Amino acid sequence: MDMIIDLAVHIGTSAFGTVRDVLPIAVILIGFQVFVVRKMPPNPRRMAMGFGYVIVGLTLFLVGLEQALFPLGETMATQLTTPEFIQPESSTQVAWRDYMWVYIFAFAIGFSTTIAEPSLIAVALKAEEISGGSLNALGLRLAVALGVAVGVSLGAFRIVTGTPLPYYIMAGYVIVIIQTVRASKMIIPLAYDSGGVTTSTVTVPVVAALGLGLASTIPGRSPLIDGFGLIAFASVFPIMAVFGYAKLAEWHRHRSKIKTTETPESKRNI
Repeated sequence: MDMIIDLAVHIGTSAFGTVRDVLPIAVILIGFQVFVVRKMPPNPRRMAMGFGYVIVGLTLFLVGLEQALFPLGETMATQLTTPEFIQPESSTQVAWRDYMWVYIFAFAIGFSTTIAEPSLIAVALKAEEISGGSLNALGLRLAVALGVAVGVSLGAFRIVTGTPLPYYIMAGYVIVIIQTVRASKMIIPLAYDSGGVTTSTVTVPVVAALGLGLASTIPGRSPLIDGFGLIAFASVFPIMAVFGYAKLAEWHRHRSKIKTTETPESKRNI
């Protein structure tokens, strides 16, 4: 009974905080509609219901994060970094190679959360629609998810080794700049947007919990200094992956054109 009461109080507190956060957005939208556009909003009842859905959805989402996703990520990080799990009993010193399961878990969780990201699904479908099918939605999602997976895994390696974060990020953006210079103008905005949509509702909570869990359990690491930064990896590496996917798609189309032009008649003429 006490647990139910505590949960109800927690939901009520989260709902109050959500209303406080959403209210300025509603005031700005309605204010511009009434005082700048000088027209009443169309379908006010539907809009009021929509804001109600937003408040309920965000409230339950925040409660779910605190009750499930954050504890789950921290628990997995703790379990994978215990001395009993990562080293034999005879070992006296732990090296970065002993955390191999941590890197595998980081890769898997980065890939799976990104594939399920609603914002990425929406962007990929629009990209396929606007490009006339030259960009495949599933292929784009897989490329972005692979980029996040590699980035989160490398970020976990950084936490384990304790190496400075700026070195990784600066090196990553140097590669991105080189790719940007050599890439087609059509793919550049999509690549940079793909790096942004990965840091959304599903990916961020799990990845952040993983980083904080690792930094809290690995000896010599600070949750404040080392625990954060995985989101940065999850932003820059998808940009590289999309640029690489675009180059691969362009190469594949070029190969297909060559094969279609090389008909049996043309080969006999040669």
